[in-house]
Amino acid sequence: MSYQALYRVFRPQVFEDVVGQEHITKTLQNALLQKKFSHAYLFSGPRGTGKTSAAKIFAKAVNCEKSPVSEPCNECDACKGITNGSISDVIEIDAASNNGVDEIRDIRDKVKFAPSAVTYKVYIIDEVHMLSIGAFNALLKTLEEPPAHCIFILATTEPHKIPLTIISRCQRFDLKRITTKDIVGRMEKIVDAESLNVQEGSLEIIASAADGGMRDALSLLDQAISFSGEQLTIDDALLITGAVSQHFISQLAEAIFEQNIAIALDTLNELLHQGKDAAKLIEDMIFYFRDMLLYKTAPDLEGVLEKVKVDEKFVTLSDRVTPQFLYETIEVLNKSHQEMKWTNHPRIFFEVAVVKLCQSTTGMTQSADDSDIKTLTDKIDRLEQELSKLRAEGVPMQSHPQEQKEAPRPQTSHKNGYRAPVGRIHEILKGAKRPELEKIKGKWGELLALLKKQNKVSHAALLTDSEPVAAASHAFVLKFKFEIHCKMVAEDKSGVRTNLEQLLESMLGKRVELVGVPDAQWGKIREEFLRDHQPDEQEDGQTTSAEEDPLIAEAKKLVGTDLIEIKD
Repeated sequence: MSYQALYRVFRPQVFEDVVGQEHITKTLQNALLQKKFSHAYLFSGPRGTGKTSAAKIFAKAVNCEKSPVSEPCNECDACKGITNGSISDVIEIDAASNNGVDEIRDIRDKVKFAPSAVTYKVYIIDEVHMLSIGAFNALLKTLEEPPAHCIFILATTEPHKIPLTIISRCQRFDLKRITTKDIVGRMEKIVDAESLNVQEGSLEIIASAADGGMRDALSLLDQAISFSGEQLTIDDALLITGAVSQHFISQLAEAIFEQNIAIALDTLNELLHQGKDAAKLIEDMIFYFRDMLLYKTAPDLEGVLEKVKVDEKFVTLSDRVTPQFLYETIEVLNKSHQEMKWTNHPRIFFEVAVVKLCQSTTGMTQSADDSDIKTLTDKIDRLEQELSKLRAEGVPMQSHPQEQKEAPRPQTSHKNGYRAPVGRIHEILKGAKRPELEKIKGKWGELLALLKKQNKVSHAALLTDSEPVAAASHAFVLKFKFEIHCKMVAEDKSGVRTNLEQLLESMLGKRVELVGVPDAQWGKIREEFLRDHQPDEQEDGQTTSAEEDPLIAEAKKLVGTDLIEIKD
């Protein structure tokens, strides 16, 4: 073939050409100059980032006739022979098709022979993670203690599949995805070398579509050049990569923000009719809003923007949108992007996401808030003007507005607060007996433990600060420390009162009704009952007047019954 693909013609021949991996090339160059290179290396990273290229450059550098050097000269016989593959001492092995034990045993047997043409015999094993377990085991000893004239370089895209016993015997270098800026810089050199006519901005589109892989970028560039003819334009690059112009993305984003469903769906329909992939389009939208969020947060850091070119329309829209709108939009689009992977109709999910975002009220929050604030400010200004006019005319103002505000407080408190059923509590106190109360108190701890055992932890928590204070034969009064707890039990929230009465029925052998009272109201209710009833009608089963203790009777004569509280 007379024509070769660009990624083959411009394959890196020196470390300087391996762009975006300076942290690795610098280390290898220092090791070469100091002659402190290892016997085994592991290069891992995404596809098209320079793993095999770096391995071949290293193999040429260690065998260069001018060594020690940081870069191979590519002029001596050793460098030329390794480049064109005529020197048999540098062996490239594809582990994907040579992954058995026999192939590795063959390497193990031949590795002990000295190189025939150069100083070091170098084995470059590509996609090493494809080796079988047996092949890895056969490689172990040789990899750990190879002959002095042998170097192993392993390359892989999936290092997690390699046994740790192999990794620990190598110096590991992790190659990263190449940035868009570095890819564009490399392609500009290639375009200049090939004297190609390229419109400004088209290389950025190709580099963005390559997703960090130089080989993918050069393949797309090769394809775009073949399609475009005399000049590579932005439209050609968009068509070849399947990407969408930022103009259309900005138009769709603005329509979503302004909640214009008609324009949003029309723009989306036009893009899909042009053959754009729905999944790729929604991904571009996610990155657009992501870049807008970062730009809105830190306008000075344009270097962190992934795919957006900061133009006037982008800046204008970023000033209008709220962060909350961006958060919600990214979340909705990302969820739709995930659901697209499992359907044969991804367009539907995209359209639903667009309609959902257009119907959301989040996007207009800021403008709505501004409008409301302006309206309230105008009203306050008018009221102040009218108040000033009234004062100037001598109209008297109310002198005690605070007292008028405080007057309805007791009514509000009674309306919103919980009021205990006083009549029902008085009925229970009339028939209250001490043995009945002691019986319930004796079962209370067992009751709480049973609630926890039934996984009714919330019910037990409500009753933790409660205490039975009076009990008749078929009902009892339960005092609560907090009014809200009493209200929840009285209203039977989550069935707590019903569950409690059923458990007590199983323990006591009879049905008893629970009547709750807040601690703050219990004292007053009890005091009213004692005032309105004779001593022989007291609750708790206390002694009647005929059997009253002489000390208590004498105390009542001295201070009266209202100030006495009898406790056992």
